[in-house]
Amino acid sequence: MSRVAALRIGTSSWKYDSWEGLVYEAGSTASYLEQYARRYDTVEIDQWFWRMPDPAVAQEYRLAVPEAFRFTVKVPNSLTLTHHYSKGKQGPLRPNPDFLSLELYARFLASIEPLADRLGALIFQFEYLNKQKMPSQAEFLERLEAFFAAAPGGPPCVVEPRNPRWLDAAYFGLLRRRGLGHCFLEGYYMPGIAGLYAKWGGELAGPAPVVLRLHGPDRAGMEKASGGRWDRIVQARDEEIETVVDMTAQLLTRGFEIYLNVNNHFEGSAPLTIGKIRLLLQDRGAG
Repeated sequence: MSRVAALRIGTSSWKYDSWEGLVYEAGSTASYLEQYARRYDTVEIDQWFWRMPDPAVAQEYRLAVPEAFRFTVKVPNSLTLTHHYSKGKQGPLRPNPDFLSLELYARFLASIEPLADRLGALIFQFEYLNKQKMPSQAEFLERLEAFFAAAPGGPPCVVEPRNPRWLDAAYFGLLRRRGLGHCFLEGYYMPGIAGLYAKWGGELAGPAPVVLRLHGPDRAGMEKASGGRWDRIVQARDEEIETVVDMTAQLLTRGFEIYLNVNNHFEGSAPLTIGKIRLLLQDRGAG
């Protein structure tokens, strides 16, 4: 398979007033996204994970960024949740009739059509699936393979499972068969992505890109410590960053297209974390 190595580094969103001075100019009349796209060449759209996109908003985003800019987009969780809760997370589970629905996916693709030439990857994020929600990994992989076998063509797709034990030969084999990418999540209860890459990186094939998402282990704690301002490093994770940079450099030598998305919750300020990453990549002659 022919690949062209490429690395894009951006953040998990862009709508933060406290980035003024880091990303945004005081008093500028340009939108935050327009200013953001002058510094970075990718961003993750998280908001559509919670609701279907509005095509008018998708068009607005497209017009705010240059031609070479690329979005990674989480598909709506109405596609990836196996069940709904009746009353918050305390009520009984109700099966989600739209789980991996081809009809809903087609509607989603139609809603983001204005962004078609600015899309880098679609992220299928699944929650942790206990036996109530999914009896086995085998059933999950069967459902996933059936969906992608029948899904219409479109942007490259990457998968982010949150069952650590399901990240094995069977899972990566499915990705190879269907031309899917893997989304590595650094944070929460998931294994460190560098260790996961060392074990299974040889199974990555594409042609879909590799997505690396840096989130950190303690979202609530970071929000409390930051006070809701994301303009300083609250908890440095320099050792983790070193391993992620080494992994990124290896993927580049193998010819992969990479999207590295940094969340404020990783260290306290995604722009400052990206500054560290860029310097380390320069030191290694990568990026």
